[in-house]
Amino acid sequence: MLEPRKMKFRRHHRGNRRGMAARGNYVAFGSYGLKAVEPGWISSRQIEAARITIARVVRKVGKMWIRIFPDKPITKKPAETRMGKGKGTPEYWVAVVKPGRILFEIEGVTQEMAQEAFKSASHKLPVKTKLVSRREV
Repeated sequence: MLEPRKMKFRRHHRGNRRGMAARGNYVAFGSYGLKAVEPGWISSRQIEAARITIARVVRKVGKMWIRIFPDKPITKKPAETRMGKGKGTPEYWVAVVKPGRILFEIEGVTQEMAQEAFKSASHKLPVKTKLVSRREV
């Protein structure tokens, strides 16, 4: 699973998920990208599951990029614990995703293969997504 090697602070605030993605909102490396259409948190396990399904299609013919990284710790307190005694310990890591963010990119495959790969990967993710292609400048 993906997680940061080092953190300045162990526990984060939840923050907000309003607005559109300010960066990472265009296909920069590959030919096709998987774009988030709604906001949400994507856990490191979900990223890994989606990566495996895309890799199954891309294999030796293409190349894949993961454009998100889970750098936000999500804490949980143990079950049946009384109130107080501080914030819980970090349980897992999430990537904060806003609408317009490119999650994955692939190159070296046909559009049909890209569509198939991203369709199966989108079933593993908690946000709605769509396929986008590179826009030549």
